[in-house]
Amino acid sequence: MQMNKSIEFFNTIPAKHCPECGEHIIEHAESNLMECDRCLSKRED
Repeated sequence: MQMNKSIEFFNTIPAKHCPECGEHIIEHAESNLMECDRCLSKRED
């Protein structure tokens, strides 16, 4: 039963979108990035 609740939780997390361009971001494990790869490559640090 606990496994079903965990799966349900992860299935209901909304998709992450880039605040710069609005593109849907495919998350990678342990990533806290908020921008998509394209916007990150344009950024000057």
